[in-house]
Amino acid sequence: MAFRRWFFGLVGVGGVAVLACLALAWQPAIPPIVPPSPDSFAPELVSKGRTLAVAAGCIDCHTVKNGMPGTGGVSFARMFGTIYSSNITPDAETGIGRWSLVAFARALREGVSRDGKHLFPAAFPFDHFTRLTDEDIAALYAYLMSLPPARKRTRPNSVPFPLDIRALQAAWKGIYLVPGAYRQDVTRDAQWNRGAYLADAVARCSSCHTPRNVLGAEEPGHPYGGTLVDGWWATALDIEPSPASWSAAQLVEYLRTGESVPHGVALEPMRGVVRALRVLPDSDLATIAAYLTSFLSYAPDRQAAAARAVAPREPQNDEERYGLQRYLAVCGGCHEKPGATPEAARSPIGLSADIWMDEPDNIVRIVLDGVTRNDLPPGPAMPGFREQLDDADIAVIVEYLRKSHTTLPAWGEIEARVALVRARSARTR
Repeated sequence: MAFRRWFFGLVGVGGVAVLACLALAWQPAIPPIVPPSPDSFAPELVSKGRTLAVAAGCIDCHTVKNGMPGTGGVSFARMFGTIYSSNITPDAETGIGRWSLVAFARALREGVSRDGKHLFPAAFPFDHFTRLTDEDIAALYAYLMSLPPARKRTRPNSVPFPLDIRALQAAWKGIYLVPGAYRQDVTRDAQWNRGAYLADAVARCSSCHTPRNVLGAEEPGHPYGGTLVDGWWATALDIEPSPASWSAAQLVEYLRTGESVPHGVALEPMRGVVRALRVLPDSDLATIAAYLTSFLSYAPDRQAAAARAVAPREPQNDEERYGLQRYLAVCGGCHEKPGATPEAARSPIGLSADIWMDEPDNIVRIVLDGVTRNDLPPGPAMPGFREQLDDADIAVIVEYLRKSHTTLPAWGEIEARVALVRARSARTR
């Protein structure tokens, strides 16, 4: 009898706790509206909204290749499953045509859909969009409501139970979300604050360049510390791994064109960011550069490291001599003879951040699949050697670059890492 009382008491307490959590997670639906006419929005507001939507990646994230803009369906593979972006055209049935500005603002600020469902922060970065100003949210709304409406239902997510329970997102928000528009830092000037707003609220730079915890939230103690994104290591923006200094002007050039001498060419997925940010004027890119370079630091032995990067030491043993031989045979035509071909590299290979990183994945991916320009301005490109070189050859070349051009220890077990990166990247090509 005592056991039964204890058991049913425990069940009762658990039930009350579940009901309390559901009550806290509940959000009311916002009444639908008649889809507004595109003519009801001022042209300049729509134009501003388009610039923000492109710069923030809204269109890229909600448009599949060769699809109608904003119709969704882009997949986001996460550790716990795959999430698909939704239709954000003003279609009344499958899009956001019946969303009022109030409902739209709540989604951006709080991560809650018009019908009261919690949105997944792993695919929809409302933890950044919450910092947008009311004026910019209104401009985004005007632009999206001016898109051609397209009837396309959102593909169901493949998130397993119980992680697919939307109410659980409320707990995540309670811990990690700090809602509200960006607040000016009064200790900084107007340029820095504008750059902070564009980098954090619009371009969401930290969402790719900051490590995340097991629950998918950015680690607050290590902002811009670099992390793995779609198989590529996003470079740390707090401590630059390469000894090459970044000036604000060089960073503006990089954000505008996808390349900066001597830092090199933007890699995936950074090329998509460059394509998005090119809608911003140079003055806005200058503010982002001022913000990001304000906290960038370098290793204390940067001068010695820079000297090694541009003047590599001679091979020390037969293994390194063989590495030099293979490097010259495969890569020397472009990297050791700048200007020899239209695609020749313009930046010293020793200053590439990819050979100064703790992990070799980026440089291995570059050798495997090359560097393309896609729709960026013309500039250096590189063919991939996935079919021409085996794992041992690639390992020899990248290890030679590490040992000869940097002051850092060898990566170790590099051939096994090449095999892993080759297999992993083949699935995402």
